[in-house]
Amino acid sequence: MAGSSPPGHPEVTRGKAALLTLTGMRVAIITESYPPDVNGVAHSVLRTVEHLLARGHEPMVVAPTSLGEPRSALPDIPVVRVPSVGLPGYPSFRVGLPTRRVAGALHRFRPDVVHLASPFALAAQGAFAAARQGLPAVAIYQTDVPGFAGFYKLGAGRAAAWRWLRRVHGVTARTLAPSSATATELAAHGIGPVQLWPRGVDAVRFDPGKRSSDRFGTDEIVVGYVGRLAPEKRVDLLEPVTQLPGVRVVVIGDGPARSALERQMPRAHFLGEVVGEDLATAFASLDVFVHTGAHETFCQTVQEAMASGVPVVAPAAGGPVDLVRSGVTGYLVTPDDPGAYLAAVRELVADASLRREFGAAGRAAVAGRSWAAVGDALIGHYRDVVRGSSIAAPVERAA
Repeated sequence: MAGSSPPGHPEVTRGKAALLTLTGMRVAIITESYPPDVNGVAHSVLRTVEHLLARGHEPMVVAPTSLGEPRSALPDIPVVRVPSVGLPGYPSFRVGLPTRRVAGALHRFRPDVVHLASPFALAAQGAFAAARQGLPAVAIYQTDVPGFAGFYKLGAGRAAAWRWLRRVHGVTARTLAPSSATATELAAHGIGPVQLWPRGVDAVRFDPGKRSSDRFGTDEIVVGYVGRLAPEKRVDLLEPVTQLPGVRVVVIGDGPARSALERQMPRAHFLGEVVGEDLATAFASLDVFVHTGAHETFCQTVQEAMASGVPVVAPAAGGPVDLVRSGVTGYLVTPDDPGAYLAAVRELVADASLRREFGAAGRAAVAGRSWAAVGDALIGHYRDVVRGSSIAAPVERAA
């Protein structure tokens, strides 16, 4: 018919997508990281893929190549790997290189919506490719890139990072932020529309019932950190805690700062990377969980500790502000102040009943934060942008 749009034209794609929102959508996920990498972005993307499959949608992933060992348990979906390089001093953290594979993958897959996981490098390419092809895109803000740029004094620093992020997010239909603090910061730097999309937690895997008195082989009070070992995580702030009598500090995770931390904290026990059920047992077997990094947009390990019935000490900055009720589920302390961490941990170490009270309150607080619930909320955002609704509701503090 004269004047009609050819198959594959953006108008036809959008029309098709509008019909598919009630059944199955084709979702292209372009991510800065994907398993076998172990980090927050990779984990949330994997969970998103699993949920989309469970709800009858068709995901496809574009991700950088990884140096990790392949994981056999990954969902059987199309995954396009693009060339990558490691960051200086952190070769296992891969950054996708500019490539035509991103645009080509989108053209072949013909998604109804594009999910951009923490767009800055590879996913930023995806944002511009989606815009050129007329595809609606949702940007998931997960990494405090400006904060890292300032911390590491990279290039022109924070200001340049914010300028780039405004360009990237400016071509998307909607930005989702994991916490109220992050949403407020994004809006203050001219990025929007912004809505909240927190992360779920597996309260079946992370459960107080998995506590084992034998897990750490000690009768001491066990204070633990779980996460990536990088300078910005400030795990060194736990050094004074290692001096407390009757306390064992365990550090679970790996990364470029491990050797330096082992020298700075000779009394701490470094267990390396722990995953799966062993990680769930480790979480539940802690007496106190401490997170020390002040640049977290969310902080999934805080939720996992709470689900495990463990009181939390975390900085009063970023994502933990939404997650921890100070004096109820743990303590929020002054960021980067070793004395503040020491005082909070000392109080919990001295009072077993307070630890039990905070742990139980933490478990109750995350009861409704399942991955299924937040996954359905994400699908709702997809539907909104496919239908052309990108106006954000007022940002509210996460429950």
